[in-house]
Amino acid sequence: MGKRGKSGARNSPRPTAGVIDVPKGTLPDGPVEGVYYIDTGDCELIADQDNSNGWLLRINGVMSSHIDLADPLFLDFEYMRWMAALIESRWPQQPKGGQSKAGQSKAGQSKAADPKAGGSSAADPHKLRGLHLGGGACSLARYFHSAYPDARQVVVELDGKLAEYVRGWFDLPKAPLLRLRVGEARAVTETLTPDSRDFIIRDVFAGSLTPRPLTTAEFNGHIRQVLSPGGIYVVNSGDAPDLKNAREDAATIAASFEHTAIIADPAMLKGRRYGNMVMAGSDSPLDGDPQLARRLLGGAVPAHIWSDAQVRAFAAGSPVRHDPPAPSIAPLVAP
Repeated sequence: MGKRGKSGARNSPRPTAGVIDVPKGTLPDGPVEGVYYIDTGDCELIADQDNSNGWLLRINGVMSSHIDLADPLFLDFEYMRWMAALIESRWPQQPKGGQSKAGQSKAGQSKAADPKAGGSSAADPHKLRGLHLGGGACSLARYFHSAYPDARQVVVELDGKLAEYVRGWFDLPKAPLLRLRVGEARAVTETLTPDSRDFIIRDVFAGSLTPRPLTTAEFNGHIRQVLSPGGIYVVNSGDAPDLKNAREDAATIAASFEHTAIIADPAMLKGRRYGNMVMAGSDSPLDGDPQLARRLLGGAVPAHIWSDAQVRAFAAGSPVRHDPPAPSIAPLVAP
């Protein structure tokens, strides 16, 4: 779920293309506009009218992703740009000279720093290990493959048919650089080896909200086990203007991690619209990079990053989410 970077008007409805029949046992050979039946319902692939190389993916009526086939470093959804900026702040890249279409200069990113000061962790930025909970069109996975060509990433997608289509449409990197794993996000996370991921991104929605089992303190405990020291957990938290869901998300992340941050535009932070907040948790500070703050302010949709103290003030008084208690079983009584 996301708002596009330049104008909400670009989300205006357009006539729906017909249903595309993909023969059983075959994969699409590149993107073709239309509606496709998937395991969880249907998805629609829409040609971007403003970008001849762009495609939009709508899943069960909700706009999910945007892909630029010519430029994987172009992220059209603002919350994805904020996620990328936060992760690149922790693991800076060497200057490459030039800019992507998103307007982000590789030479302008922050240089390495001590993780305790909010900079790079001990991980080699060229061999980052990433986990994406929620696949969509794999926009961020494509981005990080381009930014960190030696990174190893796994995308967990509940819908197996959608995962097949996305790989056929968008010519994704092959394993081991990028693996698509079909499964439920929590069940997969609970099977992973401790200290095996440098960043984990949660971008899973059922309708307008993330399924509750992926938002609890107990699930965050599994996330912490899987993250390496200095790793970052980044979530897309969608909410209405009352910000009730966002405050509970923030309270739960703050209860699970020593350091937190929130990135959003001022209207969202003030509860003036529906939209997305990016929240993050880590065992190292997240808000110590002034270049990150400048990069966020300089985007197509200017955003602010809140410090750990601001996040905890925002979440104050909101409940920490927990898994429901296991049902009690009465002991058998001998006759």
